[in-house]
Amino acid sequence: MTWLQRFQVRHFFRHSLWILPAFSLPAALIAVRVTDEIDRLLALESSFDPEAMRTLLGILAGSLFTVVVFVCSALLIAVQLASAQLTPRIIALVFRDPTTKISLALFVFVFTFSLSVLIRIKSAVPLLGAYAATYGFMLSLVAFLYLVDHLGRALRPSGALRVVGRLGTKVIKDVYSRRFDQAQETRTSSEIALAGNPSRVFPSHRSGAVLAFDVPGLRDLAQRSDCVIELVPQVGDFVTTGSPLFRVYGGKHDLGTDALYQSVAVGQERTLQQDPTLAFRIMVDVASKALSPAINDPTTAVLALDQIHHLLRNVGGRCLDDERVRDATGRLRLIYRTPDWEAFVHLAVTEIRHFGSESIQIARRLRAMLEDLVQCVPRERVPLLQQELQLLDRSVKRFFQEPEDRALADVGDLQGVGGSQEESGNTTHSGVDNRIPSF
Repeated sequence: MTWLQRFQVRHFFRHSLWILPAFSLPAALIAVRVTDEIDRLLALESSFDPEAMRTLLGILAGSLFTVVVFVCSALLIAVQLASAQLTPRIIALVFRDPTTKISLALFVFVFTFSLSVLIRIKSAVPLLGAYAATYGFMLSLVAFLYLVDHLGRALRPSGALRVVGRLGTKVIKDVYSRRFDQAQETRTSSEIALAGNPSRVFPSHRSGAVLAFDVPGLRDLAQRSDCVIELVPQVGDFVTTGSPLFRVYGGKHDLGTDALYQSVAVGQERTLQQDPTLAFRIMVDVASKALSPAINDPTTAVLALDQIHHLLRNVGGRCLDDERVRDATGRLRLIYRTPDWEAFVHLAVTEIRHFGSESIQIARRLRAMLEDLVQCVPRERVPLLQQELQLLDRSVKRFFQEPEDRALADVGDLQGVGGSQEESGNTTHSGVDNRIPSF
């Protein structure tokens, strides 16, 4: 099985809500056979009335079927409301939620198990099966109540943003594994040679967003062919059919075309697996929608800025240079692109500053975030943050004409409005502590 096939299988199972409940159907049938065999081997006999147990199991099975239908219907409605209130990109996170999958699998398992036990009741009642079905229903009832509470918390703005922040932190650490190093790397002769024309260009065979690619596989493929492979688009970019996907430099041996195309996944929707900017995109979309005149909910935008602040602190302490992958001998084999510090800052700040230009909450929370980042990121990354602070100052002067409102907007506040923080917007950063925080 190729890397692309393994990726597609993992992606399908991870984002499909029905797979685990579907597997619970045969699992329940096998479990009934196992309990019947145990009853036979141990000669277990039940004193339950067969007719009463038939009635009870019929009620339990019907109730569980109703629960499954209700949960699926309520989930679809909740997802629609959450996507309208937050962003449609939140839907994928709901359908990959393990708690929802396990709960539905439990409901389907107990439902199938109860029906299987029901049809086996004749003159006697299977003892283990009857107990398992009854207590399984009680467990399902507890799981149902927990699922309602879990979805209620997960689909709130704070819960959804926290999940995106947690996934964003993970992908940032995976993509940018190195901490920031002030020593600049020197370019080797192999890297300088890439300034020439590539020996071959491989176009994309389909349209879609680049989801992920196989770094070790491409490195080994380039080593076997004695060449350098360049992945043209970065993860998250949209490619069209015929646009350049790979450029190959040099090469003394034939490069396997099929193996090359099997090393990159292209799909219809971006994922968080190797795309660190997607977490920022989701949070910015939530903040932008909250700041729209139709919704006008700046407090939700402040919640999004809380998580954006956390991710920017994480990104600021990592090396964001374009990745260069070398083989065991130190020769360059693979080049691929990743977002730089400027891309992250502009993505995190620009749209929220524009859409929230008339909100004191947003101005104060943005200022608090930028001033904090100035204090903690490496010195080389401070000028861009100072530029954003200057843009924020000009925006405040343009939209807040009253001196009292302008004075409020000129102070950073981690709560937007209501918190307390020392004024630091007018201080210079010539002597700031640029130590990188640990995450």
